[in-house]
Amino acid sequence: MQLYISDVSKQYHGKVWGLRGFSLDLGPGIVGLLGPNGAGKSTMMNILATITRPTEGTVLWNGVDITRQPDALRRMLGYLPQSFGVYPNLTAQEFLEYMAAVKGLDPQTARRCIDELLQLVNLTEVRKRPLGGYSGGMRQRIGIAQALLNDPQLLIVDEPTVGLDPEERVRFRNLIADLAGERIVILSTHIVSDIEATATRIVIANHGRLVMDTTSERLLQAVDGKVWEWLIPSTELAAVKNAYLVSGTLRRADGIQMRVIADQPPHPEARSVTPTFEDAYLKIISNGKMQ
Repeated sequence: MQLYISDVSKQYHGKVWGLRGFSLDLGPGIVGLLGPNGAGKSTMMNILATITRPTEGTVLWNGVDITRQPDALRRMLGYLPQSFGVYPNLTAQEFLEYMAAVKGLDPQTARRCIDELLQLVNLTEVRKRPLGGYSGGMRQRIGIAQALLNDPQLLIVDEPTVGLDPEERVRFRNLIADLAGERIVILSTHIVSDIEATATRIVIANHGRLVMDTTSERLLQAVDGKVWEWLIPSTELAAVKNAYLVSGTLRRADGIQMRVIADQPPHPEARSVTPTFEDAYLKIISNGKMQ
């Protein structure tokens, strides 16, 4: 299977471009689409989900243009949008039965799939509870279940962990990681740790443009030897922030421990430290490209 995105752009009213010249060639695996709010991630997801059409460019699913023939992809698509609504008075069982009917599954197949999916997302014991009583994390898991009803070859998940507590976020990441196999999974988020925990391929977007398409290893290697820490008096904080790209601060009894990204040591007492995904991402977004 192949999803080929070629020079895709999207213009909104007022001549505002949500995407410009976005190109990717994707095969099976988990792709992390990472970028700040307003980077164009949701616009790209809506185009791939055939909800909106690109202004320019093409998207091919196994060689078929999804703008001209959207059903070729829709039959193979599972989608969990950023704003996922549920019917609060329906139980999980009833909601999934309804979604299965919408997707055209026959009743026997639907019952089998629903049983398997409720077990997969660890909601079997609360399948008869109304969705209005579910936590945010439980709702996201029922969202993944409905997206998987048709056993999709392409699974799109847009900002799935926003608002979840740490325990639910970890549980959801693990679930996404287990879903890869022989399908394309696109995880779109601005939360760096979600990508670090799940994706094997990382795509970074900013201001509607593709900034980088890389692997976890290459991402970290690009800032190796460029991350520094040292202790400063609190009175020097503003000056350091003005002079350097700061990726972290930690207040201590004897001052503030600074973490900055720079090609050369920013201070005689600064020591080189192991870079994190947060460091690399901040460097890329601040520069617009990897140095």
